[in-house]
Amino acid sequence: MDPPVDVTKLSPAAARILDPKSPAPIRQMGARGIAPGLKPADALTVIAVLAESEDASVSTLARATLDKLALPLLTAGLNPDLHPGVIAVIAPRFAHDVAMMERILALPQIALPTIAEVASKASEAVAELIATNEERLLKFPAIIEKLYLNRATRMSTADRMIELAVRNKIELTGIPAFKEAAAAIAEELIAEPTAEPNFDDLQFIATEKLAQAIQIDPTQEDTHVLDPETGEEVAVEKVRPLYAQLATLSVSNRIRRAQVGSSAERMLLVRDADRRVAVAAIKNPSIQEAEVVRISAGRSASEDVMRVIAMNREWTRHHQIKLNLVTNPRCPFAFAAKLVPHLRDHELKLIARSKNVTGAIAQAARQQLERKGQKPA
Repeated sequence: MDPPVDVTKLSPAAARILDPKSPAPIRQMGARGIAPGLKPADALTVIAVLAESEDASVSTLARATLDKLALPLLTAGLNPDLHPGVIAVIAPRFAHDVAMMERILALPQIALPTIAEVASKASEAVAELIATNEERLLKFPAIIEKLYLNRATRMSTADRMIELAVRNKIELTGIPAFKEAAAAIAEELIAEPTAEPNFDDLQFIATEKLAQAIQIDPTQEDTHVLDPETGEEVAVEKVRPLYAQLATLSVSNRIRRAQVGSSAERMLLVRDADRRVAVAAIKNPSIQEAEVVRISAGRSASEDVMRVIAMNREWTRHHQIKLNLVTNPRCPFAFAAKLVPHLRDHELKLIARSKNVTGAIAQAARQQLERKGQKPA
């Protein structure tokens, strides 16, 4: 629990229950919320502390009790005397309960990291409640980051928070594509808050529902195939409804879908004509290595996307990604050339005489072979 509860400041009865030397039955009763004589705040504290006990039997009981706390106990216990660490344990469990979160957010001692944790799990209504307090958002920008990456947060609210951060010169490092989102929002009108979702919100929700219905396994399939007649990549039948839906969204909306969306959305949006959207897709926190392998091999992703991949040390440890980047004409030469020395001899020989790579890369492969005392052919 952070910050930890100072047991010495609790009532003697509460301190006795929390004493590791107390008999197991007493601690188990406390974990169940059965502690006659305790004030509500102390009772909540006992349950919250025991929920993090190293004794599995006690912590399991306490967590179960937290998940079904009695309303009278909560109502009386959520007061200015309740320890911030206890609030941190309780609050996330009510991330979908507007009435309870109104009480919790009104507590003066609530820690800002606790609000950020709730923001990451909040329902749309709770997200709206959190987003109304701009003072907190500016004081602890991680709240904005968590709300933005929470798919339940309204699109219009996400736009307003990005604009708020930009206006106050705050860089949201917890949003991988913040720079792209900030650039897009500067070109769009910011909608005023409304009681009901606006058009952008409804589009975002519709896209979310469609994306959930169209799943792509990047280890087995792609969203595009090569058209043998035109030589261009085209969307496969399975994802065309999603492809069409994404095309209707604003740039800022597509950037957010690229950041929080499904693998199918990522694979579609990484090919977006707007480089900001494509970069946001490759920066998605949930992107899988299998997707990066496919993207680095494709010829439709932009130079900016290839640059992001090439600069990621985790990804370039994967040999296939190295090879894909070197042989992909879209990858900037400065990055591809650095990977040439890591390729195997037979790969270098193929690249040295390949007509599908740039002349500069073919030459770099030949030079690498020569350094190793081998002939290109």
